[in-house]
Amino acid sequence: MHKVYLRFYAELDEVLSPTKRGSCLVHGFDTTGSVKDVIEAFGVPHTEIGLILINGKSVDFSCLLNEGDRISVYPIFRSLEINAFTCVRPAFKGERRFVLDTHLGRLAAYLRMLGFDSLYRSDYHDEELARISGNQQRTLLTRDRGLLKLGIVIHGYLVREAYPRHQMIEVLSRFDLFASISPFRRSPLQCTVAGGSERIDSKSFATKRPSNTTTSSTFAAGVIESTGKDRIISACKASSATLFRE
Repeated sequence: MHKVYLRFYAELDEVLSPTKRGSCLVHGFDTTGSVKDVIEAFGVPHTEIGLILINGKSVDFSCLLNEGDRISVYPIFRSLEINAFTCVRPAFKGERRFVLDTHLGRLAAYLRMLGFDSLYRSDYHDEELARISGNQQRTLLTRDRGLLKLGIVIHGYLVREAYPRHQMIEVLSRFDLFASISPFRRSPLQCTVAGGSERIDSKSFATKRPSNTTTSSTFAAGVIESTGKDRIISACKASSATLFRE
């Protein structure tokens, strides 16, 4: 049996099972496979990876392994330029758009509220989600590692947090989206008025809001004036008793 040695760095270490974190891992194999297959055998989807070094040389996912190879696996770099290295996927271009797995409905609603193009349906099948992500260049958000391992998925993210309000901050941080927030640009606002409810668009909200209206504005007020990260976090915490009921 052949052996290769792997080390996962930075946030990728958190994706591993607790017993495998912070150490050099050994993988045995009889039939030569790609580095992508070996990495994903440890539970790390290829969408989480930004750089792979084998014996100090950058490679792509298709690289075949040899006896004794030492593999260093790094996450996607958010600020460091790595153009001199072999890229594992095409660079993402244009506006960040999402498609969300069926268990992330609340997160989808929050992203839409903040103005992000986010597709969601409760009856999407895995193959359909993967196809939409690949064909429309949408980033697939899910907590399902197996879904992100599908080859057609180029851009995706494994959501770590369990609670929707934490997931929202996680996604905004991961993709550096705080400056792109445009509240209610894509989501109509639900207002509860004495005697019933009314849906109004964001343009008419400022001028038509009735005096007896109660809304989710505890959250909105914290993001409309400023798109800074600290302000978003403060708004989320302040509104946890109303908008973010788990």
